[in-house]
Amino acid sequence: MGSPWTPQEAGVHQICYLLAEVHKPGTDQGQILDQLEQCKAFPDFNNYLAFIFAQADSLPLEVRQSAGLLLKNNLKDQYEGTTEDFRRYIKLALLHAIGNPSKPLRHTVGTNVAVIVGVGGLPTWPELLSAIATCLESSDPHALEGALDALYKICEDTPVQLESEVPGAPDRPSSVLVPRLLRLFQSPHEDAKCLAVSILNLLAGGMPHAMAANLDTYLAGLFALAHDPSTEVRKAVCTGLVQMLQLQPDRLQPHMHDIIEYMLASTQDGDEGVALESCEFWSAFCEAAVDPQTLRPFLGRLLPVLLKNMMYDDFDEEVADVEAAEDAALSGIVPQEEKDQEVKPFIHKASAHGDSGSESDGEEINRWNLRKCSAAGLDVLSTVFGDEMLPIVIPIVRQRLQEGEWRVRESAILALGAISEGCATGLLPHLEDMVTMLLPKTGDARPLVRSITCWALGRYAHFLAQRAQQPNGGLAQLDKVLQGLLAGVLDRNKHVQEAACSALATLEEAAGSALEGRLQVMLEAMALAATRYTRKNLRILYDALSTLADAQRGNLAPHIPVFMPPLIQRWQGLDDTDRELLPLLECFTSLAQALGPAFEPFAAPVFKRCERIGLVASSNLRAMVVQCCQDASADVRQSAFALVGDLAQNCMQYVRPALPLILELARASLDPSMVTGPNMPACNNACWSLGELAIKAQPEELAVVAMPMLERLVGILAAPLGSMPRSITENSAITLGRLAWICPDPLAPHLEHFIAPWCSALRTVRDDVEKEHAFLGLAALLRLNARGGLGGFVQLCEAVVSWHIIRCDGLRHELIQLMQMYRTNLVQVNQWDRYSAMLQPAVREKLTSMCQL
Repeated sequence: MGSPWTPQEAGVHQICYLLAEVHKPGTDQGQILDQLEQCKAFPDFNNYLAFIFAQADSLPLEVRQSAGLLLKNNLKDQYEGTTEDFRRYIKLALLHAIGNPSKPLRHTVGTNVAVIVGVGGLPTWPELLSAIATCLESSDPHALEGALDALYKICEDTPVQLESEVPGAPDRPSSVLVPRLLRLFQSPHEDAKCLAVSILNLLAGGMPHAMAANLDTYLAGLFALAHDPSTEVRKAVCTGLVQMLQLQPDRLQPHMHDIIEYMLASTQDGDEGVALESCEFWSAFCEAAVDPQTLRPFLGRLLPVLLKNMMYDDFDEEVADVEAAEDAALSGIVPQEEKDQEVKPFIHKASAHGDSGSESDGEEINRWNLRKCSAAGLDVLSTVFGDEMLPIVIPIVRQRLQEGEWRVRESAILALGAISEGCATGLLPHLEDMVTMLLPKTGDARPLVRSITCWALGRYAHFLAQRAQQPNGGLAQLDKVLQGLLAGVLDRNKHVQEAACSALATLEEAAGSALEGRLQVMLEAMALAATRYTRKNLRILYDALSTLADAQRGNLAPHIPVFMPPLIQRWQGLDDTDRELLPLLECFTSLAQALGPAFEPFAAPVFKRCERIGLVASSNLRAMVVQCCQDASADVRQSAFALVGDLAQNCMQYVRPALPLILELARASLDPSMVTGPNMPACNNACWSLGELAIKAQPEELAVVAMPMLERLVGILAAPLGSMPRSITENSAITLGRLAWICPDPLAPHLEHFIAPWCSALRTVRDDVEKEHAFLGLAALLRLNARGGLGGFVQLCEAVVSWHIIRCDGLRHELIQLMQMYRTNLVQVNQWDRYSAMLQPAVREKLTSMCQL
C-alpha cells in the first residue's frame, strides 16, 4: 500500500482558479479549457478534483460542482489506467460527500459513483454497498437522498452489477438493498419515497431474485402510494404499474378493475406528468397477455378522455413554430435555407434501422407528450376493440369537426387518422362522408389543421385506392383527395408541405395504375415545389418523386420535360462536396430505373460526377467510418453506423481490421447517457450494426466484449415501459440474440437476470430472419443454462408462441425440444402445474398445440 495522497496548496489554488474563471463572463473560455485539458497529464489531477469537489467546503458551489463534473468526464476515460492508491482516494472522497447538504453536489456524487461502478464494477468497491445500505436507514435526509440518487444511477446504467458477488457482503447487493428500499415507501421524505419507487421500478425490469421474492410487497407498496399527495411519487407509481402490466400481468389481474379505475382518473390528472405516465397504461394493456374483456366496460369513459387529451395545449412548442412560419409566409418573407445543424444528414432508405411513430418521425421522439401518447393509445385500442369503438368515437369527432376552436378540430382529425387501421371495416361505409368532411380542412386557415388533414388522408390512402378500382364513384373521390394533397404540396407553410408530400408518397404507392391519367398535373405541382422548397422539404419531395417513379415506371417518360429541368438545375447548382447531392442522387437512381433509355441524356453527366466523388476503393473509408462513429453529432453517428452494418453484411473482410474499435464505439453509443431522444436514431443504428457484426464475427472476437455489451443491451431492455421507443427495444432484443447465438458461453450464466425483459421484447418482433437469429441465440443460452429460463418462464412461453410461422426447421424443432424438456423436468419435481397455471389460457393452449406438450 502506497503513502496516503495529500493535496498541495499550490495545486489546489491553481485548479480552483481555472475552474472559477470558466464561470466568469468575458473570459477566453477556450483558453481556460485548454489549460484544464493540459492538467490531465498530471497523474494526480483527478485526486485534486476529488478533493476540491468533496472536501473544500469553503469554496463556491459552482467551483466545486465544476470539479465534480470534470472528474466524472475524466473517470470515464482514465479510471482503468489510474493507480489503486489514487482510486482509493477518489472513492473515499466521494463517500465522504454522498450526504452533502447541497443537492447539486449530492447528485454529482451519484453521477461519479455510477461511472466508477460502470467501469470498475461493484465488487471492486465493497465499501460503497455498505455505505449505501447504512444511508438507506439513516435519519439524515441528505445522506438518505444522496445514497438513493447514487443507487438510482447505478441501476439505470448497470443494473447487472446489483447481482454481482461483493466481497464481505452477506448476500447479493439486490438482496441487501431491496428490503430497505421497500421500507422507504413509508418514508416521510418525498424525494426518498419517489427515488425508492423509481429504483425498484428499474430493478423490476430485470426481475432479480430479490425482487421476485418481494414482488407482493412491492405491489402492495405501489397500491398504498397510489394517492400520495406528491405528483412525482404518483408518476413513479404509474410507471411501476405499467411496467408490471407488461412483465407480470397475472399478478395484476386480481386488481385489474381497480387499477383501470385508477389509471382512468390519473389520465385526467391536472399534472401532465402524472397524466402522461398513466396514459401509457392503455397501450401496455393492449400489448399485454390480458383478457380485453376487462377493459371493454370502460371504453365509454376512456375514449372521450383520450380524445380530449389529444388537443394541443396553449404553450406547445410545435404550435409556436408552425404559427411563426405561417406568419412569415403571410408577410411575404421568403423562407431561408436551413442551416446545416437544422437538417439531418441524409440516410439511405435501406439504412435507417428504426421505425417512427404514426404521426411523427424520429425527430419527434424527444417531444413525446400527452397528446401523442393519447393518440397512440387510441390507435392501439382500435386494433383490439375495432369497430365497437366507432359508436363512441364518431359522434365526438363529428361534433368536434364543427367547433370554432382550431385545436378541437385538429384533435378530431388526428383521431380519425389514429383509428384508420383498427376500425377499417366499420369505417369503410362512411369513407366517402369522412373524406367529404376532411377535404375542406386542407384549406383551413390554421396550418396545423391543414397539416393533420394531409396526414389523415394519407392514412386512408390504401382504402381510397381500393375504392378507386370500383365502379361507384371512387375514382372521383380519389381525384378530390389528390387535388387536396397537391394543394398542400404547394402550401405556403413548410410544415404543411412536409405532411402533404409524405401523404402523397403514400397515395402514390397505394393507388398505382389509378394515377396514370393524373401524372401530368402531379408532376407539374412537384416541379413547381422543387423551385420553392428549402433543403429539408426537398428531401421529402425527392422521396415522393422516387416513389412515383417506382410505382409508374415507363409511364413517366412522356413527362420528362416537366420534372427534369428543375432537378437538373438543382443538380448543377450543387458543389461536389454538398451533402444535398446524396438525396438527389437517390432520386436520380429511381428515375433512371423507371425511365430506362429515356434517362440517357442525363446519364453521362450524372455518371461522371459519381465517378469523380465516389472513389471508395482508393479512399481511407475505414478510418473515416471509425472517426464518424465517434463524432459529436448524433446525425453523423447515425449515418456511420448504418454504413458499418451495410459493410458487415456485404464485405466483412473490410471491417475486420477495425472490429475491436468499432465494437467498442457501438457499445459506447448504447451507454444510458447516450440513449436519449436526440441520439435515438444513432443508437438504433449502432445497435443494429452490432448485431450485423456479431453474426459475421468469430466467437473469440466477441468474447472480450460480450459482457460489456450484455450490460448495455439489458439496460435498454429493462428500462421502464414507455421510456424507450419500441424500435430500440426490439433492435436490442435481436442484437442480444445474435450475440448469444455466436458467443453464448460468457452470457449463459447470467440468463436468469435478463430473460424476462428480453423475451418480453422478442414477443413483439415480427417473424423474419432477424427474429430467427434472436431465437437461435435464446436457444443456445437455454441449452447451457436451462434453469436460468425459469426466472422468466411466462415471458419465455409468450415469446415462443408469438411466432406465426417458424420457417427455420432447425429452430422449430429446437424450441419444441426445449419446451418439452421443461415440461418433463418440472413434472418430475411436481412443479409443472404451478408454472403452467402462471400462463394465460390462450398462451397455454397455443404452447400445448405448438410444442405437443
